[in-house]
Amino acid sequence: MPSYQAVLFDFFGTLTYGVQRGAAHRAIAELLGCPPDTLIDVLDRTYYQRASGRLGNAEATLRWVCDQAGVHPSQRAVRAAVAARRRAVRADTRLRAEAVPVLAALRQRGVRTGLISDCTHELPAFLPQLAVAPLLDVRVFSVRVGCCKPDRALYRVACRRLGLTPADCLYVGDGGSQELTGAERAGMTAVRLAAPDLADHMVFNADRSWHGPVLTSLAEVLDLVEPAAAYAVPV
Repeated sequence: MPSYQAVLFDFFGTLTYGVQRGAAHRAIAELLGCPPDTLIDVLDRTYYQRASGRLGNAEATLRWVCDQAGVHPSQRAVRAAVAARRRAVRADTRLRAEAVPVLAALRQRGVRTGLISDCTHELPAFLPQLAVAPLLDVRVFSVRVGCCKPDRALYRVACRRLGLTPADCLYVGDGGSQELTGAERAGMTAVRLAAPDLADHMVFNADRSWHGPVLTSLAEVLDLVEPAAAYAVPV
């Protein structure tokens, strides 16, 4: 069994159950004076532009989205929509029941933990309020690094912050953004989480041709890491 010094996780669909946009997103469209279907279409086709962080802060990004949708709301409306969007994305997010126990168990075994997520501005804003936050040694967000998976830069940032090489790390994700392929190209071992709830998960640019290891539960990650005894310090 390989000896991993860190396990790095995707967020949406990995540390969380499968995600779908809830009804609150239609209320955001109303705030902006935009037909809901038009707004959702723009959000879908511009995901990677927004998640790269290259469009500016949350307000500037949403203003750009409005331009793409052909609407021109007031600055007050945009600010209200930014706050509403943060609440909506948070409401769409439910941590897996195993997320906290698995992260805690890894740390008890002496294994570092981290997050590498393609995301827009909302996740960095609300992640500190989630129960997993204190159990993550590093948090790497595409919107802050300036690129998205499968770019090797994201994985390298995580390794650099941990002071580890890619070969020291196991990467776990549902396969969105070709993240598994990206992790392997960066030099990590990658495994796919294929839990039943992911059948309807909202995903972009999935790793459709992945033929590597597959897990059906987040708890199975612990089977891939050496037990705590392996990290015991002789006395």
